[in-house]
Amino acid sequence: MSNNLFDLTGQVAIVTGANTGIGQSIALALAAAGADVAAVGRTPAGETATKVRALGRRAEIVSADLSTIEPVQRVVDETIAKLGRLDILVNNAGIIRRADSVDFTEEDWDAVIDTNLKSVFFLCQAAGRHMIAQQSGRIVNIASMLTFQGGIRVPSYTASKSGIGGLTKLLANEWAAKGVTVNAIAPGYIATNNTTALRADVDRNKAILDRIPAGRWGDPEDLGGAAVFLASRAAGYVTGHILAVDGGWLAR
Repeated sequence: MSNNLFDLTGQVAIVTGANTGIGQSIALALAAAGADVAAVGRTPAGETATKVRALGRRAEIVSADLSTIEPVQRVVDETIAKLGRLDILVNNAGIIRRADSVDFTEEDWDAVIDTNLKSVFFLCQAAGRHMIAQQSGRIVNIASMLTFQGGIRVPSYTASKSGIGGLTKLLANEWAAKGVTVNAIAPGYIATNNTTALRADVDRNKAILDRIPAGRWGDPEDLGGAAVFLASRAAGYVTGHILAVDGGWLAR
């Protein structure tokens, strides 16, 4: 075994929403640390897989639409069949819908909750069964600043990310003694597809930047180190924690 506490050589990670943005950056960071990666996406994550292989790691593309729980067990089974094991799960896939709360539709509520919370739980469950059986595993959920705050015009997203915080702690309580850690990363304001509308709104963009001590939007690459840490032996006694990577947003 390597003396490097952050070395993931020989481990296999599932990363959902691995096509672009935060998911792709986390997949590449895990691969750079030595992990092989099952890149899960609604559309095939071909670019991510190519970049993982360029780092000398194995990559498999697992196509799955996580708006329902139908593909959840298949994602786990296909990963194990193709890559031989499963050690790390990163639940990154998520969607957002924006509207004033007085106008918010049931359709938009259900779409976000189903993808961001329901599928996350059942993917944790499917991976957790395997990890508990082998008495080791790392689960990293992607939370949000809205795990801690209310936000505006995103009621179902806020509810889903608040739920991720609670779910992370619950699973940590149940599985810590079984060798499985469950933590979350709460990204600050990151320049991704989900935040395009905010960055395009001149007033909201300025208000957000004025609040961030670092003075800039985060890049997806800013999340990679946190994911490697929580997936590694270095975080063996860390569980039930929500790690903010926010440029100081919550400190202000």
